[in-house]
Amino acid sequence: MTEHSRTVGPPEPLAGTDELFSLDRAVLHLNHGSFGSVPVPVQRIQRRFHEEQEADPDGFYADLPERVAAARTRIAAALGTDADRLALVPNATDAIAVTLACVPLAPGDQILVTDHGYGTVTQAVRRRAEETGAELRTVTLPLDTPDGVAVRETVLAEVTDRTVLAVLDGITSPTARRIATPDLLAALRGHGVTTVVDAAHEPGMLAGPVPGGADFWFGNLHKWAFAPRATGALVVGPEWTGKVRSLALSWEDYRGFPHNVEWRGTYDYTPYLAAPAGLDLLHELGADRVRRHNEQLAAYGAALLAERAGLTPLPVSAGLSMRALRLPPGVAETLPEAQELMAGMWRRHAVRTVARPWPGGGVMRVSAQVYNRAHEYEVLAAGVAELLG
Repeated sequence: MTEHSRTVGPPEPLAGTDELFSLDRAVLHLNHGSFGSVPVPVQRIQRRFHEEQEADPDGFYADLPERVAAARTRIAAALGTDADRLALVPNATDAIAVTLACVPLAPGDQILVTDHGYGTVTQAVRRRAEETGAELRTVTLPLDTPDGVAVRETVLAEVTDRTVLAVLDGITSPTARRIATPDLLAALRGHGVTTVVDAAHEPGMLAGPVPGGADFWFGNLHKWAFAPRATGALVVGPEWTGKVRSLALSWEDYRGFPHNVEWRGTYDYTPYLAAPAGLDLLHELGADRVRRHNEQLAAYGAALLAERAGLTPLPVSAGLSMRALRLPPGVAETLPEAQELMAGMWRRHAVRTVARPWPGGGVMRVSAQVYNRAHEYEVLAAGVAELLG
């Protein structure tokens, strides 16, 4: 569903959120979508796991695989999927590496990505294509193309009889767009295409369960689900679970998926153990209330950037806690220029924000979380207007 940007008032702050995070109050944190922020109660639970580990390392690791499995079961229930099809992973970067190692590719095979994909995921796909002789085909989605049917038809128009794999975003990182819809996934499956969904932003932000139409789906829990870093989930279709191999062999490898992917020797498993507490907290706050608050606050911030800094709002996907706007031509068209814009906002206004390079004018993404307040976006808009001169 797509809606046009419109001016809305900011939501009322949710009760009980003022002291929920340990963020530096001198900094305006408007980039939750990159690294998230771990709530204080979840930090405390993770700290207790650390203390338990250091008090008796042998005892801690003795039954740790089963404790991780128990955490996985709770997380799978919250995401609406089967625990036997879900493996806990550090992040989307690890997940795409595991996924690409599972999918057989041959010279001449074609892989689809879009120009809105996350950088390191696309780079991983490109490297795999070079290793196997496959062809990487990038689908161009103009920034002003509305979501939904238009995106679906643009992607499907690039499918050929050589297309074997499509790696698409659930919610794009640079442009806050929804691409891998159930309709598009079903259509690709009808063409015999294996589908991979980079859903880094979906857990916690979206209410629905993991879409059943994807062969591989992965999302981060440390962004919108209040989990510690680094915690992510990789969900694999039933026909693929027996084909998943871990990137590093461990003592749990003989048990197959998901144990072979989760167990990494002396890796720090405390984020996995504490992740269910983040989901519990989201439930206690009222997940729907949090989502409505964040969507309205992101819309307010985007409206201010349009009105006071002259940025151009991009098409909006309803229900998201992020918005994206186009910077003027000549601004942030390269990565160094985008980095300098972000650095300028930090140096002059102590604002953490994100801009991504794009031909013809970069893209600024606005995030909103329950710790943000309306006046922070007023500072952002004024600061961007100042930097643009």
